[in-house]
Amino acid sequence: MADNNISPFAHVFLKLMQGPVYEEDKAYWKDLLGWQTELSKYLNQVGLQLIINESDGFARILQPEADDTSGDKPLPRLMRKTRLTYEATLLCIVLREALDEFDIKGNGTRLFMTQKEIKERLALFFKERNNKSKLLKDLNKPINSLLNIGILKATREDAANKELHQYEVKRVIKALVNNEKLEEIKSKLKLHVNPVQQ
Repeated sequence: MADNNISPFAHVFLKLMQGPVYEEDKAYWKDLLGWQTELSKYLNQVGLQLIINESDGFARILQPEADDTSGDKPLPRLMRKTRLTYEATLLCIVLREALDEFDIKGNGTRLFMTQKEIKERLALFFKERNNKSKLLKDLNKPINSLLNIGILKATREDAANKELHQYEVKRVIKALVNNEKLEEIKSKLKLHVNPVQQ
């Protein structure tokens, strides 16, 4: 295929298909903003939406739910919904609230947390030690789940002490777990754990 047949925004489109694009990825971000009208038009033609959140510095592709009343042939799901385990869901709540607190303090735009800091926050969801010991013993599974869907990004590993492994909490979590969803999940979690009384 000759280069002149390739769309000038193809690189941004393909990057978006891999996952969210962040403001810190300056070359892609600049081109994304420059081509957003053309990208949106193209994506709309194939049943997708371009979502740009400039305040939080990320953009992503969203596939709206099929409209059963349209009468058209339903489009196959490009992006499968990921069902998170209980532990991964709990971790999402912890990270989402940590990001909110970080934003209120205004200490920067990127939140980094170690496994130790994550464990300390998870411990607040349990009154009794025996309820939390199994979850806190091995965070690898829920952390790996969130690494796979782009909510966490590993930024530092410590071979001597895994509690010092560091992760960046990606801002796309605010889109995946909005305020309404946050409250809904927290209500459901109350059926499984006993939160510390304030």
